[in-house]
Amino acid sequence: MRETRVIEFKEIIANTFLKTVSAFSNYDGGEIFFGIDASGNIKGVSDIKQACLDIENKINDSISPQPDYTLEIQNNDKTIKLTVKSGVQKPYLYKSKAYKRNDTATIEVDTLEFSRLILEGKNIRFEELPYKEQDLAFDILHQKLKESIQIETFNQDTLKTLNLYDGFNGYNNAAGILADKNHFPGIDMVKFGESISIIQKRVTFENISVLAVYDKTLDVFRDYYQYEEIQGADRKKVEKIPEAAFREAIANALIHRTWDVESQIRVLMFDDRIEVISPGGLPSGITEEEYLSGKISVLRNRNLANVFYRLGFVEIFGTGITRIKQLYEEGVKKPEFEISENTIKMVLPVFEENLHLTEDERKIYKVLSRTMLKSISEIAPYAPFGKSKTTQLLKEMGQKGVIKVEGRGRGTKYVIK
Repeated sequence: MRETRVIEFKEIIANTFLKTVSAFSNYDGGEIFFGIDASGNIKGVSDIKQACLDIENKINDSISPQPDYTLEIQNNDKTIKLTVKSGVQKPYLYKSKAYKRNDTATIEVDTLEFSRLILEGKNIRFEELPYKEQDLAFDILHQKLKESIQIETFNQDTLKTLNLYDGFNGYNNAAGILADKNHFPGIDMVKFGESISIIQKRVTFENISVLAVYDKTLDVFRDYYQYEEIQGADRKKVEKIPEAAFREAIANALIHRTWDVESQIRVLMFDDRIEVISPGGLPSGITEEEYLSGKISVLRNRNLANVFYRLGFVEIFGTGITRIKQLYEEGVKKPEFEISENTIKMVLPVFEENLHLTEDERKIYKVLSRTMLKSISEIAPYAPFGKSKTTQLLKEMGQKGVIKVEGRGRGTKYVIK
């Protein structure tokens, strides 16, 4: 084992472990192993029963409110495993301070993060807090609802149904985000030339309805990544990057971003790709694997997401990443996803089917698999060439980066990248 964001080793029982108990309770839980040094070597704990009692007393006396934890003696009575669960009564404080994990270190949360923990402990989200201004107009939202679901009557009852207004607090932050004019950030778009030092266009959409931000962003996208091709008497629209994939990426960024920070969603446009960088990492309660696989959806802004769903901007909650991957199934280059503590980045490459493949290479390409490694003996019988030419074609495709080559000699196998 090694130390991670959710695993910590303590050779001795010192009060510093209490900061990590606070961190695990405030976020995703974790495990602390006593009697193991930082390198993962078992050193053992003297008087194991007294050590368990000391750990229990330190937690009960120092962490407020009471965290949910268990103790387990392991390795023939040499080590102690402390399992701390994510709590529901956040924030969990040690000496009046709240902590979080930053990779393998435990650090104090800042003021903004502390405020978020307080809201989470009360089961309140930022979008549900009262908006600071109450003189709002919703012409854009009204028009979108009229176009999408034929709503003619639009009043405060409509806004109540959408969880954007209540009689006691008035309009909430979600309403402010959707209002025609507001004080929220939006999207900053930059189109680069041959290098990042050459900026062909830069435009920022902010302080307007998120629905207008969405539409304006799509308009800029179409200017650079769509064109018409004349084929005889017909005109055919060509998409360099699938618009449906870009729509999903932008909707996903707007729905899942943190709105309590003054940061724009950044859309960086290059000749060969688009990068969409959204403020805010994953919401609490979902792992990177679950997010990328679409197995579970945890909505940071559920009221805003509900409006996007009703307007048809998203299909089913939690399927955006899966949808983007499906749209690139026949492409040589695949979308990339990078997740950090404070950002989520999506990279959408220009769609190129069978990139720079010759006619002969395309015949080999059809025999290969994206999931299963195949040897030359499994490929050659299905190719219309001899074994030596097939091997040469595979080598050239590997040099182009179209396929991945693993192993050497007779153990060489091939798979589509």
